[in-house]
Amino acid sequence: MKVTVTTLTDYIFVLDVSEDLELENFKAFCEIESGFPASEIIIAFNGRPLMDNKMSLKDFGIRDGDAVILQHLLSSGTQSQSSLEQVPAFDFSGIEIPGSSTSRGGNFHQSGRPSEDDPKLIRDMFLANPDQLALLKQNNPRLAEALLSGNIEAQRLIAEEIRQKNIEANMEAAMEYNPESFGTVVMLYINCRVNGYPVKAFIDSGAQTTIMSSSCAERCNIMRLVDTRWAGIAKGVGIQKIIGRIHMVQIQIENDYLITSFSVLEEQPMDMLLGLDMLKRHQCCIDLRKNVLRIGTTGTETPFLSERELPECARLSSASEEDVIERSRKEAEEKALKDAIQNSRQSAQIASSSSSSQPMITSTTSNSFQISEGDKFTEQSVQEIVQVGFTREQAILELRRFNGDKTQAMAALFAKSLKF
Repeated sequence: MKVTVTTLTDYIFVLDVSEDLELENFKAFCEIESGFPASEIIIAFNGRPLMDNKMSLKDFGIRDGDAVILQHLLSSGTQSQSSLEQVPAFDFSGIEIPGSSTSRGGNFHQSGRPSEDDPKLIRDMFLANPDQLALLKQNNPRLAEALLSGNIEAQRLIAEEIRQKNIEANMEAAMEYNPESFGTVVMLYINCRVNGYPVKAFIDSGAQTTIMSSSCAERCNIMRLVDTRWAGIAKGVGIQKIIGRIHMVQIQIENDYLITSFSVLEEQPMDMLLGLDMLKRHQCCIDLRKNVLRIGTTGTETPFLSERELPECARLSSASEEDVIERSRKEAEEKALKDAIQNSRQSAQIASSSSSSQPMITSTTSNSFQISEGDKFTEQSVQEIVQVGFTREQAILELRRFNGDKTQAMAALFAKSLKF
């Protein structure tokens, strides 16, 4: 098989070797091509150094067409091993590497050799290779600093790096072998009729009872049948108020007329949800291969709705977190403006009764009206209101009345201008 060998200096060569070739013999071939002594060579595959010289390339998982990295150590193999033995014996063995316990049985292989994910082994390899350590300092200074300090923080950071590497490898495998898991799943809805009115019903075998929203019950003209003695609280993902229960309603699915009962909820986003009680009563089968709901008591099949036919409450929102925050901010501003206008109208009604007894402010007073030290607003706020079309004294009076809140002051001035 052909194995591509590359060095950190971008020197690349290809070796044609047997998959049963031991690592020490593979290093001998690399010595001939690179000029580095075999004892000063470390071979890395998939980002992990290969340490056991007696294992074959096949045992390391190297196959035809794979590429490995050749790393040159400054010291000889014997000296490198001795320098590794002189490293302080930090206790890295207690770190459990996520995902390695099931695949490798902890930090050791079945043969008793250290696992390639062992933090101590990785730390020793970095300390024995100045080139890799310099690269680590450049790409991840915090991890390099903790690695050199040799404290508990180094153990945690190395374990976190390994955990993140396993997560990324898991995601890459999922994207390659199971890409459909990253797509969106369309909820199961069917078309039906309640009291002659069309309704899109959500099929939910995880719900204990069949429910309907109060707005849908009013639209279907069956709100008059609600028994309020069955009022209560529905607990699940959230908590909603149950207005009551409709004991018997006829539902039309295709050409079948089925009898079921409903619990009517006050603030239910979806119109109707067919729960397990109705599905079991009529022996319904959710056939995902044919994408239909089969009614066992009659044999009728009705197709599930496509994504474009779903109601708005069933569509997945693609809004980002920033969009949600921005929408919430705008709603808060609109609410504050509405409250300010309402307060201004009330103040205007009070001020109108006493306006006739108060003298008008002359232009001379307007020119002498200045901001005092106790005011909670700046000249810029006053000028912004003046630019809209109000006088300086009006702007200062309203800003003082609302403790410097420019939005409420401007809303109050607009409300007064509309009032009079």
